[in-house]
Amino acid sequence: MSGLNLPIIGYMRSPYQEKFGIPRQPNLVQVESYIEMTGEYNTLLAFEGIEAFSHLWLIWQFHDNKNQDTQKFRPQVRPPRLGGNEKIGVFATRSMYRPAPIGLSVVQLKKVEKVGKSVRVYVQGSDLLNGTPIVDIKPYIQYSDTVVDAQSGYAQDEPRRKVVLWQQVAEQQKIHLLQTQKIDVRQLQELEQVLALDPRPAYQEDAMRVYKMRFADVDVAFTVSVEAVHICELNTVIE
Repeated sequence: MSGLNLPIIGYMRSPYQEKFGIPRQPNLVQVESYIEMTGEYNTLLAFEGIEAFSHLWLIWQFHDNKNQDTQKFRPQVRPPRLGGNEKIGVFATRSMYRPAPIGLSVVQLKKVEKVGKSVRVYVQGSDLLNGTPIVDIKPYIQYSDTVVDAQSGYAQDEPRRKVVLWQQVAEQQKIHLLQTQKIDVRQLQELEQVLALDPRPAYQEDAMRVYKMRFADVDVAFTVSVEAVHICELNTVIE
């Protein structure tokens, strides 16, 4: 059976520069990002009336999965929410490793505007890697899309958040980056929200290990204890 060819209508521009650290579901972090429309879809006419909707469905492609096209179908996966050890059926998860590498996210619409020659759709709450191809945008319909008493199995409750603490060196680096306008207060708040969710793989519990993550234009190093995430260093990205 032949595959379905889907158009790419735009690309996500977000502070998530690598897969490590991206929230595992949308709206856990109120990060701001935007979709840059492309080709024939780069027209404000396509968005006429969208301002009447508060939220949107984004349909997008898992484009950064290694060997996605050559991998054999895996009927079971290990969800991080279950500790990364227990296997369940792939269709009972939102794993990125699935027959069709398509993702679905609800985000809050902020605005649509033209910047230069580019139409941008600004959203909040995205869980998409920078550069993610967008294949469709649909309005979220409150009366039909909201299921108040829905059951969500092992993911019924929102993930527990940790306290984020700045070590002395990192605090000084943060002040310097703010003073030199290499980062702003909003980006720092978003970074803290990301770290509070404890981005480590579920099977790693080494409190002494230093993890590194790129967010927006900064590299951050941190450790994780039982109750807190400790930021050790914060530096601008050097290409």
